[in-house]
Amino acid sequence: MSSALRTRKPVLDTACADAVELAREAAVLAAPSAESVGEHLGVEPEDDRVASHLFACTDLAYRGWRWSVTVSRASRARAITVSEVTLLPGAEAVVAPAWVPWEERVRPGDLGPGDLLPTAPEDVRLQPGYTETGADADPATWWEPGIGRDRVLSIEGRTDAAERWYAGDHGPDTAIARSAPATCATCGFFVPLGGSLWQLFGVCANEMVPADGSVVSLDHGCGGHSEAAVEHKASPVEVVPAVDEETFDIVDVARTPAAAADQEADLAEGADEQLGHS
Repeated sequence: MSSALRTRKPVLDTACADAVELAREAAVLAAPSAESVGEHLGVEPEDDRVASHLFACTDLAYRGWRWSVTVSRASRARAITVSEVTLLPGAEAVVAPAWVPWEERVRPGDLGPGDLLPTAPEDVRLQPGYTETGADADPATWWEPGIGRDRVLSIEGRTDAAERWYAGDHGPDTAIARSAPATCATCGFFVPLGGSLWQLFGVCANEMVPADGSVVSLDHGCGGHSEAAVEHKASPVEVVPAVDEETFDIVDVARTPAAAADQEADLAEGADEQLGHS
């Protein structure tokens, strides 16, 4: 069979296209009630002498769905037969999301108490560990390279973790890091990681900052840096009002002519009283 025959579009058969009433009767028989089958929406060719008639579904529980009735006829035959009746979702239909395998549905943060998250044997983030053979080997020397563990982080696993951490909330490209007085590399609360990741990451041990107990990059930073210095301004001194009753100031007071005349009269009267004049 040539590629032209395999890819050609089917031609709508006239007899199948005219079988609207036959298709409606079949849809009514399959529907819960005749009222569930609405207007005729069109007909689509499926194959040679095979077509599907579409009817609106008026059932409120299936808003946006369509009744699809497939009709066909044999070669050189005039009789039309119903092949299939089904309810199909339209563009506005509410349908369930596409099925996703469980291992792809689990997202960071989904794991809860009592949950188990198995790791696939072929997980590219892990690689086989090392086997300890010496009877007197010191655990402190072989634990970090992975001796005694079935699997350890592979290069892909370390790279994936490093990229995720560096681009996260405790990397250099955050608002708190850009406004920090210095980076974590010079902070006394910075605890370097072991292994190869120590070159770029550590753990914050400052309980007063958001990153406490989290992995931070060397070029991250925050206002809780151990060497952050704040310029302390002198506290304002409270000034207590003081009343001086021992000294006085001589103040020149401007007097009007009337006030001056009254004052002179008062002085003259006072002088007469001192001399005994009444």
